[in-house]
Amino acid sequence: MPGSYKCARCKQKVEIDINVRCPFCGHRILFKERGAAIKELKAR
Repeated sequence: MPGSYKCARCKQKVEIDINVRCPFCGHRILFKERGAAIKELKAR
């Protein structure tokens, strides 16, 4: 599951593949980064 994540503690960008741990601080809680696209929805 490769992807771009952000560490919850040190806020660094982290690329993970097998190890789910921040290489900078060792924290194990990572957030998946969102895309930059803005969605507009029409209200009913």
